[in-house]
Formats: sequence, structure tokens, C-alpha cells
Amino acid sequence: MNKPIKKIAIILAVISLFPIIFFSINEYLSLNKNEKIIQDIYNKQLDAIIFSINQYSDDIVRSWIFKTEDIIRQNKDEKLLQNSLNEYLPITQSVKNIVLADTLLDALTAAKFSDLDSISKIIKNNINLVRRFFIYKNQNYQKIESINFGDYVLLLFVTNNNKICVFQLNKKDFVTKNLSGRIRSIASDQFDIGVFHSGQTVYSTENFKIYKAQQSANFWLISDYQLAMSVKGGTLEELIHSRVYTNIALIAALGLLMSIGVFFVYRNIKREMELAQIKSDFVSNVSHELRTPLALINMYAETLEMDRIKSEVKKKEYYSIISGEANRLSSIVNRILSFSKLEAGKRNFVFEEIDLNESAKKIYETYLHHLQNKQFVFSFVSGGEIIISGDKEAISEVIVNLIDNACKYSNQIKKIVLRTGIADRFGFIEVEDSGIGISQDEQAKVFDKFYRAAKGLVHDTNGTGIGLALVKHIVDGHKGKIELESDTSKGSKFRILFPMAED
Repeated sequence: MNKPIKKIAIILAVISLFPIIFFSINEYLSLNKNEKIIQDIYNKQLDAIIFSINQYSDDIVRSWIFKTEDIIRQNKDEKLLQNSLNEYLPITQSVKNIVLADTLLDALTAAKFSDLDSISKIIKNNINLVRRFFIYKNQNYQKIESINFGDYVLLLFVTNNNKICVFQLNKKDFVTKNLSGRIRSIASDQFDIGVFHSGQTVYSTENFKIYKAQQSANFWLISDYQLAMSVKGGTLEELIHSRVYTNIALIAALGLLMSIGVFFVYRNIKREMELAQIKSDFVSNVSHELRTPLALINMYAETLEMDRIKSEVKKKEYYSIISGEANRLSSIVNRILSFSKLEAGKRNFVFEEIDLNESAKKIYETYLHHLQNKQFVFSFVSGGEIIISGDKEAISEVIVNLIDNACKYSNQIKKIVLRTGIADRFGFIEVEDSGIGISQDEQAKVFDKFYRAAKGLVHDTNGTGIGLALVKHIVDGHKGKIELESDTSKGSKFRILFPMAED
């Protein structure tokens, strides 16, 4: 029996655990691959966003260039040009000065004259670069060169009017006034974006810090300013690991559910196999129980039929044996039929008020002589009148089964005590023996149908395994209780409690 159950357990374990282990290992091994794919996707997305912000800043400057060219074209007079440029500066929000020079660098026009000499020197120092810009311009390409100038950046380019132009751009104002709206719009609720200079925050959304950046790049026009950003809700690694661990957790939860299901399937299969074995043992035991009295009846009946016994005393003894074995056979059959009816729910109890003490006393008197002949000390302790509501025949069956069990499983000390009494509004009958007892691990099983101990005197003694199951069915039908005290060295005490009848 154990080997098939073990094989079933191993097969169920493999069926349930293999897919779980396989998917868990596969998920873990694919972590790096998934991480790289997602990292590439996010990096490309972040790069695209950084590119768009840089492109937007470039577009702003080019719009200023176009407006400056219009102002130059519309104002031929030096004084009017200077005034027009000065009026345009507040519109740009972040350009402090606009300086114009001709190709010979001998005429400078500025909206404001602060830092004019320094700007003039920078133009002269980059004259070769400017000449290349004219070449680019002739090829319809507008080249802009950015030159650091303290808190400012000088944007050097040439106009369509063949003028050399310099924007003195305030870096911080350019970010906070010209780019902040665009940055916040792009960030939305998905990204954190910040602009940093030497690790210090110039502008950021949601108090974003440089160390949280997942991707960064320098501005095209402000090379010492860094544009950095991150996806909200943690780093990419955290997001990827969180997803993987969530999947593994779900797989583990599914595995737990499958394991629970497998456990219940295994337990049911085990029970069915044990029940099949128990039923097989039951058929074997019943066959043996029936065969013994039938063999005795047949033997003594044949002896009498052949008229071999001449003595009347001997004949009377044989008749008595035949009658006793017939009664024993009838008892076995009645017990099986009674149990079958209870199992099928076809046995209906006829409830009436009965004296539990009187019923127990009658059974005691019936069994006294029989047990004394078997060298038992059988005593009855009366608890007085105990009126309960119950089926008289069924309750007598309970008492007989308990006495029969006590008789079967008594070993050397043959002593049985039958008691009645009242406890907590329950009338009880109690059968105590000094037999082999019941071990602790088997006490919960003795009331199961067909159950018999696998070893020792219990197994060697004839029986069907339905006696105590029958007792439990009857007691449950009377809304009663069963209490068992047993020790393998001191015997057993069964107490059956029935509710007292209503006054």
C-alpha cells in the first residue's frame, strides 16, 4: 500500500513543481536580457526627449536671429538700429546684449554698451571662425558658435545682411524663462527633468537631483549646462527587477495553490486507497466471522444428523452450541445490516422517554452469566433513574457493542465495569475495561468505519471494524457525545452522553 502512494506522491509533485521551477528559472535567466532590452528602449526615449529640448532651445535662438535680421533690414540708420535692438531685448527675456559688427570689424553697434570691449576682442580672436561662417551662410547653412563668458554665453553667428552678430545670453535666465515651460510640459507626470551646472541645480521639476538621473547630456548652446532626466517611480533597474520579482511572486503563489491542490488530490487518493484496502480487509474479516459459526453449526448439525451421539446430555450440549453460534451469526448479520442502514440514511430512530439506567441494568443481567463463564469480573454501578429521549433498541445496541469490544480486547486482566450517571444535564453510560488500551495516535481513528489497528492483539482478534463506527452513528443521531480515555498499559474507558429528556 505504501509504495503505490509514494509513487503517486512523487508523480503529483513532479507534475506540479516542474512547470513552476521551469518558469521561475526561465524568468530569472531572462532578467539580464530583458533588462538590456528595456534599458535600450528607455535610453532611446530619454535621448529623444533630451534632443527635443535641445532642438527647442536652438529653435528659440534661430527665431531671435530671424527677428534681428528683420530689425537690421528695416533700420539703416545706426541710431535707429541701436534703439530697435534695445527695444527687442526684453522680448527675448534672457539676451542681455546684441552686438553687431561689419565684416571689416571697424564698426560696432550694440543695444547696450556694457562689456562691449570684451565682446569686440572675442570677435577679433575668432575672426577665422567667422570667415568660415560666411562660407556656410553662402551654402544656406546657419552656423552658431557658443563661447562661455562667465554667467553668460556668447552666441556668435553671421546674418543674411552680412553682419557679424553676437547674442550675450544669460544662461540661467535662458533656462528658467525660455525653456522651463517646455521642460515642464515634456516632463508631465512621467519624467523628472533637471538642468544642472557643476552639480548644482539650475532648474528642475519635482526637486529632481542629479544623482537620480538615468540619462543626461550637455546643452548644445550652453556646453557647461547639463540636461538630465529620469523616469518617475524609481530607476529602470528597480522597475525591471520589480516586474521580474512580481512575476516570480505570482508564479510562487500559483505554485502554492497548485501544491495545495496536489495535496488535497493526494490526500483523497490516499484515503480512497486506504478505504479500498480497509474494505478488502472488512470483507475478509466478515467472511472469517461468518465462516467460523457456520462451520461449527454445520459440524455439530451433521454429527446429530448422523445419530452418532447417544447421550441426551451430549445432544443437549450440541444443541446449545448450535443455538449459540446461530445467535452469534445473527448478531453479526444484524450489526452489518444496521450499519448499512445508518450509512444509507435509511434507519429512523423512534424517540421515546426511557430510563438509561434501567436499559443498562437489563443488558448487564443478560451478559453477566456469559461473561462469568469466560472468567470476567463484570460489575454494574447504578446512577439511579436517568430519563432521556432516545431509541431504546439503538441505545441497547450501543451498550452491547461497547461491552463486546471490552470483552474482545481484554488480555490478562479480565475486568469490565458498566456505569450510569448524570453529568452537566447529560445522562451517561460508561464501559471501562483493563485491557490492551488504545494508543494516542489511533484514538481519533477508532470511530472510522472499517478501521482496525494494524498490529498487536487488536489485529489478531476477530472483528469487522464497524462496531465503534455504529456507536458513533447512533450517538450522533441522538445529538450525544463520546468521550474516550485510554492508555495502552491501563485499558480503556468509553463514556457515552445523551441529552436528558425535557421536564
